[in-house]
Amino acid sequence: MLYIALPDKQVRRLSFYLAMEEYVARQVEADDCFFMWQVEPTVIFGRNQQMENEVNIAYCQQHGIQVVQRKSGGGCVYADMDNIMLSYISSETHVGQAFNRFVNMLLLLFRKMGIEAVGTTHNDIMIGDRKVCGTACYHLSGRNIIHSTLLYDTNMENMLNAITPGVEKLEAKGIKSVRQRITLLKDHVNLSCEEVKALIRQTLCNGELLLTSDDITAIEHLETEYDGKQKNLSI
Repeated sequence: MLYIALPDKQVRRLSFYLAMEEYVARQVEADDCFFMWQVEPTVIFGRNQQMENEVNIAYCQQHGIQVVQRKSGGGCVYADMDNIMLSYISSETHVGQAFNRFVNMLLLLFRKMGIEAVGTTHNDIMIGDRKVCGTACYHLSGRNIIHSTLLYDTNMENMLNAITPGVEKLEAKGIKSVRQRITLLKDHVNLSCEEVKALIRQTLCNGELLLTSDDITAIEHLETEYDGKQKNLSI
């Protein structure tokens, strides 16, 4: 699989990386592509979700947390510099097959780290009964884009307050808090975040494509579509 690399270490806005996924899917001819990224605190909610039902807008405003809607489905996710965001672009024609392939690759990665993890029918990855990685997908002509949030670590206060559902919803599900449903990878390995990223790339990829300044300009142009989505959220 081909790793898509940026020419610098700059941390960009989440909208850039979503646009980068789409650009790679449309412009790079390799069968399978992959890259990793990290962002400043951001909440990402799915294509079919209503922001008001999933996001604590006041908390995000008060704490400078951006909110962006993605083109894929799935649930609401909080991301920050301690998460590892994974982007997989596949030429598989069947979405389910692309999902299965990517989840199986991640399960192989966990085994390399000495962790017994399992995939679920919702395309999550669990350690025991707690979620450590979630995935979502959307389809373009001839390509599938799958992105995952791997919880190496996170600002738990932000996660709990920015996307926690209401008390009634929690009680209805028999869940006392989001913290009881997730686990952090750092609690299961003796590897730093950078070491985990290096292992991911070594395990999944066997080549690299370094994007050019022209590629970056094209991605930034595409990013304006995602900026529009963000501005319409009025936070």
